[in-house]
Amino acid sequence: MPTISMFYGILVSMFFKDIDYHNLPHIHAEYQDFNVVLSIPEGEVLKGSLPIKKLKMLQAWIVIHEDELMTDWKLTVRGEPVFKIEPLR
Repeated sequence: MPTISMFYGILVSMFFKDIDYHNLPHIHAEYQDFNVVLSIPEGEVLKGSLPIKKLKMLQAWIVIHEDELMTDWKLTVRGEPVFKIEPLR
């Protein structure tokens, strides 16, 4: 799964060929022992969990970078490499 960003200990990845969510634009995020799948652009939790403060940061990041995330999603759908996205600062 290509890593597209990392901030405040959160690792954000995108991978198109998911069995459960293959048609829905989404990202995967890891933080310590937590894993979550969030929809793009809504930031809705599809699976898993994160501590609430980290989840809110990640959802804000999704809103800020919605266009870039959707561009990366379109690239993954075509099997092309994705671009890194600026971390939350």
